[in-house]
Amino acid sequence: MAVMRMDNVGIVVESMDAAIEFFTELGLSIEGRAPVEGDWADGVTGLRGMRVEIAMMRTPDGHSRLELSRFLAPPVVADHRRTPVNALGYLRVMFTVDDIDDTLARLSKRGAQLVGEVVQYADMYRLCYIRGPEGILIGLAQQLGQQTSREDPMERQ
Repeated sequence: MAVMRMDNVGIVVESMDAAIEFFTELGLSIEGRAPVEGDWADGVTGLRGMRVEIAMMRTPDGHSRLELSRFLAPPVVADHRRTPVNALGYLRVMFTVDDIDDTLARLSKRGAQLVGEVVQYADMYRLCYIRGPEGILIGLAQQLGQQTSREDPMERQ
């Protein structure tokens, strides 16, 4: 049996509203927002008495989702939002955008900050890392040239 798909990536945030606004500006749409708690939630997370608010965001192509979580209980125990790009564990979520300059201009109004600089990889991509809401590391990629649906440009080399 093989993996059928990647369902979502989860990010824990302090301000659900700010995170939703930021990812909406990026181009994701909200599928739903709801509280999560109870024995089943405790069981799957291993956290007794867990209460969390979640928001599920969907990419425009409908293939990917981002689950935002704001923990009400138990209290958050660690903060990895400002770790550098070479830290172990979660690194970043990468989004393909149609115009990286326009995207950066729009997201900077929502507090995004460029980590390094916008760089070009061969004739295939323009790339950058930004710190988004609450310092979360996000990658942006603008594919250059023509692309067929879901084609992997790395295989063209």
